[in-house]
Formats: sequence, structure tokens, C-alpha cells
Amino acid sequence: MNKIKRAYYYFFYKMYKAMIWTSFPFRNFLNGFRAGLVMIVLEFWIAFSIQNYYYIINNINPKSISDLSLYIVGVIIIIFNYITLDHNNNVWKKYNLEFDNLPKRKNLIGGIIVWSIVLFIIINFFASIHYSQKKFSIRYTPEFIAKEKRIDSLQKAQQIEKLKKIYGEDKKKR
Repeated sequence: MNKIKRAYYYFFYKMYKAMIWTSFPFRNFLNGFRAGLVMIVLEFWIAFSIQNYYYIINNINPKSISDLSLYIVGVIIIIFNYITLDHNNNVWKKYNLEFDNLPKRKNLIGGIIVWSIVLFIIINFFASIHYSQKKFSIRYTPEFIAKEKRIDSLQKAQQIEKLKKIYGEDKKKR
């Protein structure tokens, strides 16, 4: 469990360092908050990706349901990040000092791993959206709409024929 905790804080450390590196207009204003916000966004994207793949695998149209589970996961993510990062500022600051003292090579390898994970999360998130839309938006293509109109027209013609038989219209001569 301690390795998972260290890995999480190392991930945050890299986000924090990225916020410092990109903080020109903000200076050092709220770097910890912005790094925590990035962590929350990445965790949300993981949850959204899992949900999209669940819909794709189980052939559930995401527009046809309202899923409360994602909101619950969102609340859990926010509470978890608050407890681990914001509730006790000294913990992540202590880890940041420890990670600053790592050898350059080890820190470089860790950075490559962290940014590879970030890139994977981003690509996975947008791929899941793409495949979800591709699977469920096929129903609204012009070909699909034309097919549905043909089916509806055929059903209406069959209903008219049935009504003619019921009222004897089919036996009348014109």
C-alpha cells in the first residue's frame, strides 16, 4: 500500500512541477490547487472512459439512460483528492521534498513514466468517446433514416390494406 501511496504522490509531484514550469502568468499562485485539479480531471477521464467502454461492450445507448454511478464516482474522486492532497498540506509537501532529492536519472525515468500514463489517459479518453459516438450515432446517418422511412411506409401501406379488408373496400370496384 505504501508503494501505491508513493506512486500517487509522485504523480502529483510531477503535476505540481509542471504547474510551476507553466506558471508564467500566475507565478506560484495556487500551483498545488491547479495540480490537484489536473489530477481530478485525469481521474474523471479514466472513469468516463470506463463508462464509455461499458456502454460499447454492453450495447447501451448512453443517451437513453441517466447513470447516477458516474456522479457517485465523481464525488468519491473529489473527496479522495481532498483528503490526500488538500486536507493535510504537509504530507504532499514532504513527499515533494523527498522527490526533489531523487537522482536525476531516476527522476527522468519517473517523469517519462508519468507523462506516458497521462498521454495514455488522454488518448484513451478521446478514443472511448470516438468509438462510443461511432457505435451509437450510426442510427442517425442518412442511410439509416431512409431505411426507417421505407419501413414506416411499408407498415402504413400494410395497415391501409388491413383497414380496406375490414371495411370491405378491397372488394369494391372502381
